[in-house]
Amino acid sequence: MAWVCNDPTEFTDEMVDGFVEASRRWVARAPGGVIRSTRSAKPQVAVVIGGGSGHFPAFGGLVGPGLAHGAAMGNVFASPSAQQVYDVVKAVERGRGAVLSYGQYAGDVLNFDQAQERLRAEGIDVQTVLVRDDIASAPPTEAERRRGIAGDLPVFKIAGAAAERGYDLPRIVELAQRAADRVFTLGVAYSGCTLPGASAPLFTVPAGRMAIGLGIHGEPGIEEVPLPTADGLAELLVGRLLAEAPVPTDGARVVPFVNGLGAVKSEELYVVYRRVARLLADAGIEAVSPEIGEFCTSFDMAGLSLTLFWLDDELAELWADPVDTVGFRRGAVAAGDLEVVKDVVVAAVGEAEAIPAGAPASQVTAVVVGDALQAIRAVIDENVEELGRIDAVAGDGDHGIGMQRGARAAAQAAEAAQEAGAGARTVLLQAAEAWSARAGGTSGVLWGLALRSVADQLSDECAATAEQVSAGVTGAAQAIQDFGKAKVGDATMVDALVPFAVTLAERVRAGDRLAVAWPVAAVAAREGADATADLVPSMGRARTHAEKSIGTPDAGALSLAMTAQAVGRVLSERNTDE
Repeated sequence: MAWVCNDPTEFTDEMVDGFVEASRRWVARAPGGVIRSTRSAKPQVAVVIGGGSGHFPAFGGLVGPGLAHGAAMGNVFASPSAQQVYDVVKAVERGRGAVLSYGQYAGDVLNFDQAQERLRAEGIDVQTVLVRDDIASAPPTEAERRRGIAGDLPVFKIAGAAAERGYDLPRIVELAQRAADRVFTLGVAYSGCTLPGASAPLFTVPAGRMAIGLGIHGEPGIEEVPLPTADGLAELLVGRLLAEAPVPTDGARVVPFVNGLGAVKSEELYVVYRRVARLLADAGIEAVSPEIGEFCTSFDMAGLSLTLFWLDDELAELWADPVDTVGFRRGAVAAGDLEVVKDVVVAAVGEAEAIPAGAPASQVTAVVVGDALQAIRAVIDENVEELGRIDAVAGDGDHGIGMQRGARAAAQAAEAAQEAGAGARTVLLQAAEAWSARAGGTSGVLWGLALRSVADQLSDECAATAEQVSAGVTGAAQAIQDFGKAKVGDATMVDALVPFAVTLAERVRAGDRLAVAWPVAAVAAREGADATADLVPSMGRARTHAEKSIGTPDAGALSLAMTAQAVGRVLSERNTDE
């Protein structure tokens, strides 16, 4: 449990501030995360990594000479937003392009891809290398669906070493991808982790049992077995990992990582490695520079993972290159080749655009929009713990706090825009950008997209009509399905959003005022959300533990239904023809 905490929604920001203050030899603060506090005299291809916080030293602790140039740092267990990724790349890219590398999770892919598209549109060459090392998350025949866990580090290290040597972007991508194809990890846990401010862990393991195949975001294991001895654990991990060896084992070289997930101490890890080393030797495998310690953690989770990184001659050379970061060091980096970064940006890049004034009629609608967003904020604040609990059944438990950060940011942005005299469209667009940037994760992307879709149907020149609002909601449902690829029946927010949009359109076409049509549609949304309890998830993090979610509604669908009902109450109370 993270006992030391102020406001849980501010935990990540406060953690990053403290990390930077304590680590100025290696890092400087930048919008969206951290960047190197020094840089080479000659421009390099930028290596930008990232993911949710709660995994130290991943990701900020892996920024420095010989490794990453910058890290986008999302909220606890939630991906950074597309804006964060974009800002970090802009802070470190020096004309030679950038490679993005991160563990494969739905929210990370959505946000990093959005940032990549935006950067490419500006003429910056950006490529991506995904890490998919967790053998428990999908079978070998579906390796492309696997998630990234402790195997991030060797992939990042190879990319960073290649960049340090001055290689061009295609060469770095080829080497990093080769490393990613040769990294395999399996993790176990004896207890789950607890999010900052939470009163209970995300999952529990019965006494005398061990969970196999857990996720670093607190996702429960794939299976449970009787608690083995340290030797028995080593035999289980090595046996399953060698079954997926990408090359013949006899004469092969691997870098073994025994990674503590938070509560298992170094002495215990060494006891496990004692047997791992013997098993590798018996298989004819040479262990190269074994790494024992914490490289990718999960708060206070009692568990560990074993990673095998299979080397070839070129990867072995790059692996041996010097590196100097807070969380991983080897050799000596030549200080004479570095210059201190003195002009670090500590606030958002660029000045905020002036907010245009709206016509009086649209300003009236903007008030309704602001009231609706405040109602959304209130209902999420009231249910944040319950949404987190539901999300933790088969996922990572971060949905409640992510929604809370997004809803609060959206309400604040809308209020500021209203005070500046904005019309309804601008108020909602400001809210959309704030939600997306602040929430991060999958929900941040999708809620930002939904609010923008509704805003696009509104005007700053006149009051909104029920038909415009309905068209915006219909557009939001379609945009989210197109973007996230989810459909009704996949146990996602789409299962609540689609019936909501369909019912709203039907009632508006029948002549109902919005104050009447919306609450009826909100009932349909709640029915759709409740029905997800009987569905097997096929999208997102819950997919890996789909069977565990049966009987529990999807957190994303439920939060959407809650917010729809809250907005419905606002409209009913106003009871106007707007």
